[in-house]
Amino acid sequence: MTLYTGLDCLDGDGLRPDMVLRIEGGLITELRPRKAEDEDGAKDLSQDGTRALICPGLIDLQVNGGNGRMLGECRTAADVSALAAAHRAGGALSILPTLISDSPEETARIIALVAEAASSDPAILGLHLEGPHLSIAGAHDAAQLRPLTEDDVALYAKAAQSLPHLILTLAPEQATPRQITALAEAGVIVALGHSGASHDAAKAAYAAGARMATHLFNAMSGLHHREPGMVGAAFDHAPWIGLIADGVHVHDAALRLAYRAARDRLVLVTDAMAVAGTQDKDFTLAGRKITRANGRLTLADGTLAGADITLLDAVRHMVRATGAPLTQILPLAFDTPHRLLKGAPNRLAPGMPATLLCLKGA
Repeated sequence: MTLYTGLDCLDGDGLRPDMVLRIEGGLITELRPRKAEDEDGAKDLSQDGTRALICPGLIDLQVNGGNGRMLGECRTAADVSALAAAHRAGGALSILPTLISDSPEETARIIALVAEAASSDPAILGLHLEGPHLSIAGAHDAAQLRPLTEDDVALYAKAAQSLPHLILTLAPEQATPRQITALAEAGVIVALGHSGASHDAAKAAYAAGARMATHLFNAMSGLHHREPGMVGAAFDHAPWIGLIADGVHVHDAALRLAYRAARDRLVLVTDAMAVAGTQDKDFTLAGRKITRANGRLTLADGTLAGADITLLDAVRHMVRATGAPLTQILPLAFDTPHRLLKGAPNRLAPGMPATLLCLKGA
C-alpha cells in the first residue's frame, strides 16, 4: 500500500490539482485533495517544486504492429500481447491491434486470435479492421481491396459479439448505407477512411451510422471549397476523428486547423507498424520492403506506410503544433478514445485499476 503526494490528477472530468493518491493491490483505493498531515510517510512525486501529472494510461486505437511483427503475422495470443507490450513505454497502456486489408480467411483468423488474447490481456481492447473494403490503397495491398458483402456483414456482426470492441474502417464507395446501418446496429464501430468519396456520400455514411474518420487528411478526398470531400464531411458530421500527429502525415498547420475545428472530437493515434519498440531499420509488408528513416516509414516509391511515433510523442508534438497546454491535449489520447469505445468519460476513482501514466515535472 503506497500513498503518493505532489501530484495533479487529470482525467475525463478535468484537472484536479494537489491531490493524494493511494494504490493497493493494483487498485486505486483513495484519491482526494491533499491535507497537511498527508506528508508523513507519503511518497512525494513532485520535482523541483513542480507537481507530477497523473492521468489514465493512453489508449491507441490504431496499432498495426510492434515488437518486430505486424498483427497479421501473429500466430498466438502471446504474440498479440507482445505486440501490445511494445507500446507501453510510449504511454499506450491499452490498444486496438489493427489488421491491414487481408483475405477473408486471414481476417476471420485474426478476429478469433484477438478475441482469445483480449480475454486474458486487459491491454487489448478489441480489434480494428482497417479494410479490406477501401478504395484508396495507400500502403495496403491493392489486390485485397473489395466491396463489402453480406457474408462480410455477418462475419463482422458475429465478431462484435466475441470482441470487447470492433472498429471497421471502410470506404463509403465500398458499402451501402443499409450495410453500414446493419453493422452499427450489431455493435460494430464503423469508421470512414481510405476513400475518395464526395462530401455527400460520406455524409450519408455518417447518417447511416458511421462514427469515426480514420487518420484525418490521409488517404481521403481533401477539403475544397466547392467539394469539401471526406475531410469536410469529417469536420461537419463525424462524431470522432482519428489523427496522426507526427509532423509527417499531417502538416502542423493542418493539425492546428483540426484542433480548432474539432478539438473535443479528436482521437490521437499512432498508426504504428512492426518496428515500434525495436531498433529495426526496415520490415516487410505484403512482400514489399518498408524503410525506417528520419521518423518516416516508406515504401520504395516514397508512399508513407504507417507512422514511427509513440502516442506520448504524438501528444507532445500536438502541444508544440497547436500551442495548447498539455492538460488540453493529453485527453485526446486517453479520454476521447475511451468515450468513443465506451460512451463515457475516462475517470479515475477509488476502486478502479491503477492503470496510470505519471508525467513527472509536467
